[in-house]
This record gives sequence, C-alpha cells and structure tokens, in this order.
Amino acid sequence: TGVKDAALLLEAGADKISINSAAVRYPALITELAKEFGSQCVVVAIDTDLTTKGWNVCVDGGNTPIEGLYCVDWARKVEDLGAGEILLTSIRGDGTKKGFSIDITGEVTKAVKIPVIASGGAGKMEHFSEVFRSTGCSAALAASIFHFGEVNIGDLKNYLKENGINVRV
Repeated sequence: TGVKDAALLLEAGADKISINSAAVRYPALITELAKEFGSQCVVVAIDTDLTTKGWNVCVDGGNTPIEGLYCVDWARKVEDLGAGEILLTSIRGDGTKKGFSIDITGEVTKAVKIPVIASGGAGKMEHFSEVFRSTGCSAALAASIFHFGEVNIGDLKNYLKENGINVRV
C-alpha cells in the first residue's frame, strides 16, 4: 500500500514523501500519510498546464490533463486533506528555461497557507528572484541549469542573498 511504501522510504532515510498521480486517483492517501507520519512529511506534487479552460491538473508525468480538475481548487483540497507542502510544476514552463509560471504560482500561493515550491522554467538567476518576489512562494526548484553547469548553486545563493531573498548560504 502507499502507507507501507512511504514507511519503507522514511526508514531508508527520506525526510518527506512526495505523491502526485496517486493523490489525484486516491485523495484519501494524503490524509492517511498525514495521520501516519505528520503533515510536515507529505508533499503533494501538482503538475499543471494551461488549457482554454484554465490551469488543469495533470497526471502521469504531466502527460494526462484531468478535465475539470483545476490547479487552485486541487491545491486547496490537498491542503484540507493534510498535505504539508505543495510542489507546483508548470508543465508549460518545464525545461524551457524561460522563467517560472508566475501567474499560477502566485494564485496557488495565495490560495493556501502551506508552503509552495515553484518548479518548471528556471533558466537564469533572475528567474529565482522574480518568482520569490512576485508570488510569495517558499522555495523554487530547478534541475537542468545545475546539471549542465549553467548556474552555480553557490553563486545563486549569493545572488539571492544580495537581492534580499532569505537563503542559507
């Protein structure tokens, strides 16, 4: 079961459990995990993409939009079910290096009280300061710019600190 799998991961040293498609398909899993391990341990990853009807939640690695399940509504629901954090990935921005999706990140951050981690689109240091200043998100995630050496983590931390963003250096 999901709770047993989570227990194995935590016993192996993980501090938190992140769930995405499983949460959409079985929302009670969020509550079960929060009751068993505490909300601080439960991160619900929300993949979202902009459609003609709004920001839809997507599953299966962002490949399958869920008709009628909108990002802000889902964010509120996962908070109510016991999630301790939201990892919000803009499918539209992911891998583009054109910047985070400020609009939806700001909407979700305003809609919930739990921390929101912005993901999808980071391409340069300025994108990080922009997402923090414009949305109030708690954290921002990037991968490829670090893997390919385009941005140095230490340099980014110093840049953020110099620009008034709280960061551990």
